[in-house]
Amino acid sequence: MTQILLTAAGQGGGSMSFIIMMVAIFAIMYFFMIRPQQKRQKEIQKFQNSLEEGSQVVTGGGIYGTVKKIDLATGIIEVKIADGVVIKVDKGYVFKDTASTPMQK
Repeated sequence: MTQILLTAAGQGGGSMSFIIMMVAIFAIMYFFMIRPQQKRQKEIQKFQNSLEEGSQVVTGGGIYGTVKKIDLATGIIEVKIADGVVIKVDKGYVFKDTASTPMQK
């Protein structure tokens, strides 16, 4: 009978270490994957909300241009990509300020 109790107690300790290990793995994933992604997403959202006419941007499709007009009601931004060429882009697909990245002419 005592042998059965000792075996059960030993198995209980193994499940406790498994739970601790799973919590540690989740914590590592949170600090190395989830938290940086949330921080990056907040920075992108902040940039999108601070867009102004004349800002240099890169769209989600990789098109470089200058913001010509912003329609806050619909969330559509008109981006000038060349002389006489203006495209409409959803505000959610403008990701990057190109002030630090020089545009090629």
